[in-house]
Amino acid sequence: MATLALLWGSGFLWIKVALDHGLSPAHLTLTRCALGTAVLLLLARGAHQRLPRSRALWLHVTVAALFCNAIPFALFALGEQTVDSGIAGVMNATTPLWSLLLGAVLGTDRALHPLRLTGLFLGFAGVLLIFAPWQHDGLTGWGAGALLAAAASYAIAFTYMARHLTPRGAPLAVSAAQLLMATAWTTLALPAAAPTHPDGTALLAVTVLGVFSTGLTFYLNYRMIAEEGPTSAATVGYLLPVVSVTLGALVLNETLGARTLAGMAVVLAGVAATRTRPRTEGAVPGLRPRRTAPPRRPEPAE
Repeated sequence: MATLALLWGSGFLWIKVALDHGLSPAHLTLTRCALGTAVLLLLARGAHQRLPRSRALWLHVTVAALFCNAIPFALFALGEQTVDSGIAGVMNATTPLWSLLLGAVLGTDRALHPLRLTGLFLGFAGVLLIFAPWQHDGLTGWGAGALLAAAASYAIAFTYMARHLTPRGAPLAVSAAQLLMATAWTTLALPAAAPTHPDGTALLAVTVLGVFSTGLTFYLNYRMIAEEGPTSAATVGYLLPVVSVTLGALVLNETLGARTLAGMAVVLAGVAATRTRPRTEGAVPGLRPRRTAPPRRPEPAE
């Protein structure tokens, strides 16, 4: 989870750098998906995993690629054109709350006991404390709306993937297939894309974004959903603002105030609470736990 947060959290920086140095949102999204696909195909080949052959599985992969990759990647690139990183972090951190809402309505997530439920809202409160969005303008603009929609799209994707994809075998190959379909979805938007004139810095930023913040993180995210469930996997969104603040302090010499440090502590406490679960919970939502011994009174055969 920490590795996923570090690689994924740095993605906001690379998106901003690539946009500022000439890449359009559509070209950035396409390049990001294509590079991530290449990374996962290489990993899958090394693990002797082949792309899916089932038509039903490809259908599920296509739907997941739309909501987990094509839509949110494009919306984040569009939103960061007008919204600063603080507000972007707050909007992205609403993903666990969207996931919790969807899981409760659809019955796809584990039952949340009070401590985990409290942790979800505690984590979001910590993100608000870090960035203090009430001190910024633009919360009602189209850019903030795009980021909020991206967070909701992630939540929909996590729930869908937990039900239809994560129990499958060959996770590297399935991940590669999903990013491959996301690349195809994004290609459809190129005719309407604005002209792009990237420089070397933009190309370097999108390369890091595609290889590390997309390819490697996507596989780690698959594992999180499979082992922890969609809501627990979505709580990594609370750590992304912490990563961005820390990188700002270390790389850009930004000042960490008392409010920011307090918010980071609240975020970490919230994430810890949401990862608390009963021992009886299964590894994958929707799958029954394996029996360790035969039942004492077997039911008669139907």
